[in-house]
Amino acid sequence: QVQLVESGGDLVQPGGSLRLSCAASGIIFSIYSMAWYRQTPGKQRELVARITSPSSTFYVDSVKGRFTISRDNAKNTVYLQMNSLKPEDTAVYYCNRGLGSVWPWGQGTLVTVSS
Repeated sequence: QVQLVESGGDLVQPGGSLRLSCAASGIIFSIYSMAWYRQTPGKQRELVARITSPSSTFYVDSVKGRFTISRDNAKNTVYLQMNSLKPEDTAVYYCNRGLGSVWPWGQGTLVTVSS
């Protein structure tokens, strides 16, 4: 059974940085494309960044140049380094499969960007 556990969310001021982590279990992590998604109240969950295996990346335009996705296959973990955060980045962030049918969602981690 696939389990995804996100962590690292916090309250941060505009312009600040955060690093999110997602630990996966129950899968052969290294063979899957992984992604970060985010959701705000009343809106659909949206893709933020994706990393294939080995390490080709994709970012939505709104986070290009500010966010970096990476993975450590030895630790079954995917990361999202978020710099120059903006209030519009405020959301619950989730990780999941990057391509193909998604697995059951984890609890997510809340990122709040506010002064």
